[in-house]
Amino acid sequence: MHTEITAMLDIPYPLFQGGMAWLATHQLAAAVSEAGGLGIIGAGNAPGEWVRGEIEAMRRRTDKPFGVNVLLISPFAHQVMEEVIRLKVPVVTTGAGSPGPWIERLKEAGCKVFPVVASVALARRLSRLGVDGFIAEGCEAGGHIGQLSTMALVPQIIDAVPQPVVAAGGIADGRGVLAALSLGAQGVQMGTRFVCAAECIAHPRYKEMILKARDRDAVVSGESTGHPVRCLKNKFWQEYTSLEKAGAAPEELEKLGAGKYYEAAILGDVENGTVLAGAAAGMVDKIQPAAEIIEELFADARRQYLSLKEAVV
Repeated sequence: MHTEITAMLDIPYPLFQGGMAWLATHQLAAAVSEAGGLGIIGAGNAPGEWVRGEIEAMRRRTDKPFGVNVLLISPFAHQVMEEVIRLKVPVVTTGAGSPGPWIERLKEAGCKVFPVVASVALARRLSRLGVDGFIAEGCEAGGHIGQLSTMALVPQIIDAVPQPVVAAGGIADGRGVLAALSLGAQGVQMGTRFVCAAECIAHPRYKEMILKARDRDAVVSGESTGHPVRCLKNKFWQEYTSLEKAGAAPEELEKLGAGKYYEAAILGDVENGTVLAGAAAGMVDKIQPAAEIIEELFADARRQYLSLKEAVV
C-alpha cells in the first residue's frame, strides 16, 4: 500500500503505532517497525536517560525507520528533545503543545516532525513553521483528547494544510484504514489495538480489560479540568466522575488522577487505576503479535476496498 507517507518515511505500510506512555517501549516499537509500520517509542513523562536507553535498544533490534513521541508538557521534554536530536531519530511525533521552538534543530538533525493536532487552527500555525506532516487525532482516541470526531476533524485539517495527514482515533481494523484513506489521509495511527500486541508490556489485567470492553465502556472524564481523557469504566472512574459532578476543583481532580495510569497499565490495578483506551476498544478481541495485527489490518483493508469497488461499479 503506497501513499505519500510510505514514500516519505520508507515504510511498506502507512501505519503509525501510537506512542502510548509507559507501554510504547522498544519491544513493541521494534516489532511494529520490523513488520512494516512505524514503531514509536512513547517518552511520556520519562527522563531523557530512559529515552536514550530505549532508542539504543531499538536500534539493536531493528534497522528499520522508527519514531519517538515527545510529550511537550513533560518536565523532561527538554531532555528528551536533546536526546532525539543527538541520536538523529528518524521521526518525532509530539503531543500536548507546539514543537515550534525545536523544529529548526530537529530538521537539521534529519528528523521528520509530525505533531498530533486536534484542531485546524493549531495545524495551520504549525504548518507555517515547516513540520513534515500531521497526526489528526479525533476524540475517539484513548488518553487525552480534543473535541472533534475523527470523521469530522481529518478532512478539515487535510483541506487546511499542504502537508500529509495521518488519521488517528477509533481505528482498529481494515474498515477504519479504508475510511481514513477515503477522507484523504495518507496513513493511520493506531494505539489501543497495539496495547493488546504480544510485545506490549502492558499488564495482563490491563489487556484483559480491553478485550472485555463493550461498545460503551470507553468514556470521557475530566472535562471540567480542561484536559479530558478517554478511559474504560471502572471503580476509579466512578469515584472520579462522582467528584467531578459534585463540583470538585480541577486541582483536586488532577491530584486524584496523578499516577493512576501507571497503577493500571504497569502494576495491573485496573479497578483503582486509570485504564486509558480508545472508543474502538470494543473491537479488540485477541492478543496477537504485532506483525499479525498489521498483516490482518491491511489484508482486511484490501478486502474492504475490493468489495466497495465492486459495489460502486
